[in-house]
Parts: sequence; C-alpha cells; structure tokens
Amino acid sequence: MEDLLRPVAVVGGAVAVTLVVVRIADLMLRRIGERHPETPLWTLLRRCRRPLAVVLCTALLRGGYGYAGVVVGPSGVIAQALTLVLIGACGWLAVRVAAAVVESFYARYAAGSADEARVRRVRTQLTLIQRVVTAAVVVVAAGAMLLTFPDMKTVGTSLLASAGLIGVVAGVAAQPTLGNLFAGLQIAFGDMVRIGDTVVVEKEWGKVEEITLTYIVVTTWDERRITMPVSYFTSRPFENWSRGNPQMTGSVFLHLDHAAPVDLIREHLHSVLVGCPEWDGRAWSLVVTDTTPTTVQVRALVTAKDASDIWTLRCVVREELVGWLRREHPYALPRINTAPAPGLAQAPDRRQTPPASEDIGPGPGTA
Repeated sequence: MEDLLRPVAVVGGAVAVTLVVVRIADLMLRRIGERHPETPLWTLLRRCRRPLAVVLCTALLRGGYGYAGVVVGPSGVIAQALTLVLIGACGWLAVRVAAAVVESFYARYAAGSADEARVRRVRTQLTLIQRVVTAAVVVVAAGAMLLTFPDMKTVGTSLLASAGLIGVVAGVAAQPTLGNLFAGLQIAFGDMVRIGDTVVVEKEWGKVEEITLTYIVVTTWDERRITMPVSYFTSRPFENWSRGNPQMTGSVFLHLDHAAPVDLIREHLHSVLVGCPEWDGRAWSLVVTDTTPTTVQVRALVTAKDASDIWTLRCVVREELVGWLRREHPYALPRINTAPAPGLAQAPDRRQTPPASEDIGPGPGTA
C-alpha cells in the first residue's frame, strides 16, 4: 500500500503545487499589468504560464523521484527522462521570456517614436536578435541534453581532439549558410533594408514582409511572395524606395499631335492634382520633352508622400488627361496621316521674286 501511496503523493503534490504557484504568478502579473498599462511586459509575460508550469512540475517530480521509489525498466530511465524534459522546458521558458521582453521593448519604442523609418529599423533588428537568441537557446538545450548521457561524455572527449579539423570542414561545407547568417546580421544593423520597406528586386515591386537569418520575403503588389536569400541584398544592387525620406516624384509621358494645346493641358493637370488626395502639393509641372516627325512627347511631373500614392497618382493623371483630350481636344491625339503629299503645282513657289521694275536701271538700247 505504501508503495502505491508514495508515487501518488509525489505526483499529486507536484501537480497541486504547480497549479497554485502558476495561478498566483498569473494573478500577480495581471494586477501589475492593470496598474502599469504603459508597460506591456507584464501582460506579455503571462504567455509564459505553460512553460513555467512544465518547468515547475518537472522539477518537483525530478526532486521527489527518489522518495517515490518507482522502478520501471532499467535503472534511472524515468529520472533521465525527467531531466531531459526539464532541460527542454527551461529552454522553452527562456525563449518565451526573451520574446516577451523584445515585444515589450518594441511596443514602447513604437508608441513613443514618430519616425516610421526608425521604428521599422528597430523592429527588424529586434526580430533578428530574437531569432539569434532562440537559435542559441535551442543549441544550448540540445547540448545539455546530450551531455546527460554518460556515453556522450566519452564521445565528446574524442571529438575535442579533432575539433580543429571538423571546424574547418564544417566551415567549408556551411559557407553559404554562414554567409547568409552574417548577411542577415549586416542587413539588421547596417540599416540596408527593413521590414515594411518598399523595394524593387529583379524588376519586381513589393514590400518587405519578413526578414530572417537566411532569407527575406517580399510581397509584390499582386500579393505574390518572393523568397530571396539575404545574401542577395548584400551582393547585388536593389532599389529601396523607403530608405530615408519616403517621398517620391513620378512622371507621366504622353505622345500627342503637334497641334496639342500644351497650355490648356497644363492648366487641366493642375486642376486634376488639386482634386486628387494622393498629391502632396510639393511640386508639379508639364513640359514638352521631345519631338518626332509625327508627335510631341509631353511629360507631366507629380509628387506624393510614398511609393503607393505615387503609383496611384500617376495612373489617375494619365487617365484624366487622356480622357479630357479625347472629349475636349480630339485633334491633339496622335494621328497617322494618310493624305497624299502635295504635288509640284500645289507646292509653294520657292523661287526668288525678281525685284520691282522701278528698282531696275535703264537697260541697253533704251532712250
């Protein structure tokens, strides 16, 4: 009877203590979060309830395992399993705490900063830092689990003797991966590209959706996702329309007939811009930039606060100008002349007109 009651008491006591401690900690964090709503850390730490419960319960079971006197299978199997679970739960808890601290810092920084570009840069850096911390915790936890096996200690001693050669081989084999890793850190702290930036890569326009240690996801305007290695952004040129000041200048080109009323087109362009919310009012112009034997090239210059607005504004200006010309001045649209060329009889006389008779002196044989 005693052999049955002791395991039940150990397991029941561990579960009861875990539930009570986790509940108290959750209530304390909730009250602190209500008193300090400006600090989201306490609310975010409540996500750590499950890993905390696993850590606490496993630690209590591991500590009371000897008192329970349970023998199942080979000696020490249950203790070894509890140790592995405890190490994994500690790593889980560390990752959750790190994520809560990072998210809390970013939330407070974003709430107190008016510079959108700086906020995106901090977000990118914190995201990559969080991923590095997670990877480090996973590696340390896996190493600690392996070291709990006695056979691994012996293997580890022999491996240390050839660590130099293995390091060289691993470095050569993992050169692309390591290159992407360092490229990711360079992007994060070099402020080359940030989450939310508008970029043009491989003639595709889109926004940076995600940045990891090895790849970057760019969402195009038509909602496609382009996944590219981070080394691409450190080894090839690309356009970043959001770096520094996001304001942009766009142009709209029209090919018109030589008889097009440029002054009237200029006035209509200004009226279109005044009624368009995408125009930021910084600058505008309309000039003739080129001519051909059949048409003239007219360029309308407009400005907007960011890349999305400049694209919309260019489309609106192009549509409005073409529609207005078709309705009001159809002769200004380019045409193909099909009439025959004038003949010699219809061509203007280009010969020099002789001088008037009164200007001519007396000729020979005149009186």
